[in-house]
Amino acid sequence: MKRSLALLLAVPMLGLAACGSDDKAASPSPTAPEAMTKTETAMTKTDEAMKQDAAAKGQIIDYKTYSADKAKFADSKVVLFFTAPWCPSCQETNKNLDADGAPDGLTVVRVDYDSETDLKQQYGITVQHSFVQVDKAGEKQKAWTGTLSGDEIKKQTV
Repeated sequence: MKRSLALLLAVPMLGLAACGSDDKAASPSPTAPEAMTKTETAMTKTDEAMKQDAAAKGQIIDYKTYSADKAKFADSKVVLFFTAPWCPSCQETNKNLDADGAPDGLTVVRVDYDSETDLKQQYGITVQHSFVQVDKAGEKQKAWTGTLSGDEIKKQTV
């Protein structure tokens, strides 16, 4: 019993000794720097790795985001979706994309049909609910209309 009591009293005292004010007395655990390095390494992905991650996961973005850094999406199949808020089939496609997301490897770029007149002219778009697949240089690869889901969009890509 005396021995147990002595241990109970000694354990808190050890803790107090380790928390002393002398910086030299408290040494970091030998694994702390190693763990820190692993964490820092995991947190600092290269731009290339981030691009590959973005390409692997399907995504839906607006044209402003896409045009700010087109190179970021170069490893993905990029499809411009010319959509209008007053268009019932556009609304259905947007609802499906919002619910299901874009399939892996596909980036759907929502383009406002009403305001992006230069872009419509560039790709020869004359009706809303149109899709244009572009390469990394922004050149048209294929254009079509009428698909209503991310899976249907991906099936149309080349």
